[in-house]
Amino acid sequence: MTTFRPFRAVRPAEDLASSIAALPYDVYSSEEAREAVAANPLSFLKIDRAETQFPEGTDMYSQAVYDRARDTLNEMLADGSFIQEEIACYYLYALTMNGHTQTGIVGCASVDDYQNGIILKHENTLEAKEQDRIRHVETCSAHTGPIFLACRPVSELKLLANQVRRETPLYDFTSEDGIRHQVWRIDRPEYIENISHLFTDIPHLYIADGHHRAASAVKAGLRKRAADPGFSGTEEYNYFLSVVFPSDELNIYDYNRIVTDKNNYTTGQLLDMIKDGFEITRIGSSACRPEHRGEFGMYLDHCWYRLTAKSSLRSDDPVKGLDVSILQDNILSPILGITDPKNDPRIRFSGGIRGLKALEEGADSCGGIAFAMFPTSMDELMAVADAGLLMPPKSTWFEPKLRSGLFIHRF
Repeated sequence: MTTFRPFRAVRPAEDLASSIAALPYDVYSSEEAREAVAANPLSFLKIDRAETQFPEGTDMYSQAVYDRARDTLNEMLADGSFIQEEIACYYLYALTMNGHTQTGIVGCASVDDYQNGIILKHENTLEAKEQDRIRHVETCSAHTGPIFLACRPVSELKLLANQVRRETPLYDFTSEDGIRHQVWRIDRPEYIENISHLFTDIPHLYIADGHHRAASAVKAGLRKRAADPGFSGTEEYNYFLSVVFPSDELNIYDYNRIVTDKNNYTTGQLLDMIKDGFEITRIGSSACRPEHRGEFGMYLDHCWYRLTAKSSLRSDDPVKGLDVSILQDNILSPILGITDPKNDPRIRFSGGIRGLKALEEGADSCGGIAFAMFPTSMDELMAVADAGLLMPPKSTWFEPKLRSGLFIHRF
């Protein structure tokens, strides 16, 4: 039984939504965040990355930075840039990219559901990244970035979404990257009751993107509980901002790899070692994009190769059978010496949205090797999560990214 509930959102004034909305805080370097805020002073990054409000070189983890985020949020509420709903509502959030639309329901998921395994994850988190967002959440008394969740399709929810989409949207704008964003407020009592009820029949929600934000929101909520002698379980800090999409509407892109050297092997030696587990086809100068599971594109010395995993490498295990695992376990680790892909500086990751040209340029710049992956599927992601297992790092790249600043959950 999943708990999902409406909330009194803090959200932009209608004419400011396109200016305030920003990509998630963690897709920017500090320099990129500064450039974005300089170009657009209303950007939500001035709250999500409040070091942009200080001179370069300021410690982004100092308490003064978190205090500035809180103060900026309060100032924008005071001047009308943000408003807060009078009643608790749900929202419909549709993102359209390259003609494909995914539509999710915005509300608040439960800390207890995360703790009890109703909300499932597929990757680990890093303590340092958690601590940053915990301090941000606690200082602002708000969740400022939504967690990207998925569920298996529910026909009744899709029908309700279609009904809501016939109404005039609250926001409708196209961001600088060409993504159309549409938001509808769901404030009819019968719709709110129906949505809440339908979620109780959903056995699991899956974190698609935002593992660190989710873990931080949960830990901040648990700390609030521990400090609250009157804790009842209904307080807002027991819930965190989320958008839930049906899994069949989501696109996972390839998450590709670049290794910055050949681990002291010649090209001939590498090909000779790789052929033990893979059929190798020399392609030449044309980029090789994998067309199915078990197939990889490899760019080495200005030449593309197609690698096809032999049957001996395939597995029914939900993690070992992933293409990212096959590559890691049979080439990256034993041949190229990348045993810890999360922390090894010799490996870089490139989201598929950047294209295969980025792999060529990355490998050429360092004399290394690039690997083009076939995208992990939502079925694979959910199978790993259902089994209580974790994927290797950088297994999934979701596009389009949810915008921060369109919805804020205060507690």
